[in-house]
Order: sequence, then C-alpha cells, then structure tokens
Amino acid sequence: MGLLSTYYPVIRFLQYPWTLIGLLDLIGGLSITVIAGAQFMRAKTNLKTFNKPDQFVTSGLFKFSRNPMYLGFAISTFGIALYLGALSPFLICVLFIVVADRWYIAHEEAVMAETFGEAYMDYKAKVRRWV
Repeated sequence: MGLLSTYYPVIRFLQYPWTLIGLLDLIGGLSITVIAGAQFMRAKTNLKTFNKPDQFVTSGLFKFSRNPMYLGFAISTFGIALYLGALSPFLICVLFIVVADRWYIAHEEAVMAETFGEAYMDYKAKVRRWV
C-alpha cells in the first residue's frame, strides 16, 4: 500500500492532518480482530483458516458478524489507505476483501457447515457474513 501510494498515487485526496483519520480505522479494525481472536482462544478453538474448527463460537462479536476477524482486517486496510491519503492503496483493500470473501471465508463456511450441520445453517441464516 505504501509503495502504491508513493509511486502510483493516482489521486491524492487527503493531506495531513486529515490523513490521521485513518489511524482510527486502523486501531478500531485491529481491536475487532484481536477481540474476536481472543474469543476463539477462550473457546479453545483453532485460529488457523484451513484447520477443522473445534468449537462453534456464536457469542460476542460473532453475534453481529460471522467473520469479525476478516472484518477487522478489512477496516484496518481501509484505515491504512486513508492514512496514506491516495486512491491507489484502496486497490489493496478491495483485493483483500475479494480474496477473503471468495477464498478464505467460502472455505471456512463449507467446513463449518460440514462440521456443525444444521446449527451452523441456522446461525448463517441469522447472522450476516460481514456486518
């Protein structure tokens, strides 16, 4: 993102001190990710995407989003792009969201459905993928 901002900024739309707004998103997004990760650790389930889940976590942040860790990372990348103040870093935000949604989350949801069956399908019907 930094390289894109430096060498291919496309349009610089924010200047300092307005770029500092991005730090709020960065900190907020990382906070969401850390809190959701801590929920997984308390539930004693794995955090690794391609390992089979041990527990089905539906409390805390998982009441509002099926994927709060990815949501937190997406918010963080958005914050970094804002902080850099150029349009081109937002390409990385979009790329992250597409890859997370189509590859990682799609895989995780298939494994969750296989592992937890009807309970997961009920949860999936009630809680949105991102927000």
